[in-house]
Amino acid sequence: MPGSSSRGAQFEDYARDYLAEQGLSLLQQNFHCRFGEIDLIMRDQETICFIEVKFRKSLRFGGAASTISISKQRKIVKTALFYISRDRHLANQALRFDAFLIQQQADTSNQVNWIKGAFYGE
Repeated sequence: MPGSSSRGAQFEDYARDYLAEQGLSLLQQNFHCRFGEIDLIMRDQETICFIEVKFRKSLRFGGAASTISISKQRKIVKTALFYISRDRHLANQALRFDAFLIQQQADTSNQVNWIKGAFYGE
């Protein structure tokens, strides 16, 4: 679908800016490797946060939260472990897996829900 990736990038940029206002600092955006992709990697004080950004227009089919399946969580965890394995300075940092959900409301405004520790690595 044309424009969907640029639209996704707009929401990721929005999430990045929102989280920066909350005191997080960007380490990397759209990290890709053979295991998968992570939308945002940010530092929250001494914690490295791996953040999945999701936008949904409708609550049909469960809304934004329901799109982060168990298999998607596993891919994010594998990708995060690969990311930190590349830099020995990150090896002893605390890790957190967050979800940044943007849900369009009936009046077309967007409701933001930032879930810290939305899921955990095994």
